Amino acid sequence: MSGVTLRNTVKNYGDLEVIHNVDLEIENGEFCVFVGPSGCGKSTLLRMIAGLEETTAGQITIGGRDVTDLDPSERGVAMVFQTYALYPHMTVKENMGFGLRMNGHPKAEIEAKVTEASRILKLDDYLDRKPKALSGGQRQRVAIGRAIVRGPEVFLFDEPLSNLDAELRVDMRVEIARLHKEIGATMIYVTHDQVEAMTLADKIVVLRGGYIEQVGSPMDLYNDPDNKFVAGFIGSPSMNFLKGVVDDGKVVVPALGEQKISTAVTLPSEGSDVYIGIRPQHITLSAKEGSCVLDLREQLGGVSYDYLVSDSGEKIIIEDRNQNILPTGQRVSFEINQNEIYLFDGETEKRLR
Repeated sequence: MSGVTLRNTVKNYGDLEVIHNVDLEIENGEFCVFVGPSGCGKSTLLRMIAGLEETTAGQITIGGRDVTDLDPSERGVAMVFQTYALYPHMTVKENMGFGLRMNGHPKAEIEAKVTEASRILKLDDYLDRKPKALSGGQRQRVAIGRAIVRGPEVFLFDEPLSNLDAELRVDMRVEIARLHKEIGATMIYVTHDQVEAMTLADKIVVLRGGYIEQVGSPMDLYNDPDNKFVAGFIGSPSMNFLKGVVDDGKVVVPALGEQKISTAVTLPSEGSDVYIGIRPQHITLSAKEGSCVLDLREQLGGVSYDYLVSDSGEKIIIEDRNQNILPTGQRVSFEINQNEIYLFDGETEKRLR
């Protein structure tokens, strides 16, 4: 298996640049996830690595080999798409071995590779079935098996779980994680679901508008975000952001009743706007009347989520494990753990450290 390197990679559609000078190193055997909102460029970047999109400028190497101008078939990659793209008239076994048959591989070799892929993906009981007799999760495993039998240097996944229901998505996440552990291949996976990214990745690449915002391990991005966008995107429920103003070396937060917060970080100039970031589990709800209204409460058994709206229109999510049941519409207040706050510049949205 091989690593993937992108150097100053650019993609243009006419005069429109959609991928901007991307530099990225994906190590051999690493599970790398591209994550970001719709339109951020994650699928385009994956398709450039696959050779399905032409690279306007820059270089892409796989295993140290420059593949920038090579056809997809010459790059040593296999791609699993959102749609299964299985041949309906073929059995599972025939679907998995079709690519090798088309390339003239010996029958015994095809049989051996399909058998091994079937073992890894637990498809032995389904080899003689046709796709219409399979569930969505089973069809996706067949599509992955078709990629495995090719023995690629790099596996590419383009939102492969998007068409599955919630329970199957969880099951398939486990299957893909187990697959990576068993075969140790380099895998690049595209998703808009940050939960998938957090649970699968060795390395996450957060994209926005064709730029890389931050690269790191899941917990590095969760605990040490570089900017407000990454802080809000990584973590579920997402981080809360409260508006504040620098006043006499402290931060005044209207949603906290003009409370002044002391901090050791370097603040911008007096009167500058800042954002305080605080995760839902670091906020405590109070029945004491305050500057917020309890808009909605989600009760999920062992944990509940309270959705507040401040008088200034800020939306605040609180994780509550104390089973405090307050009526919606009630005016409430809250307290934050000041040891767990993050500060972001109000203009650039970069993290203040």
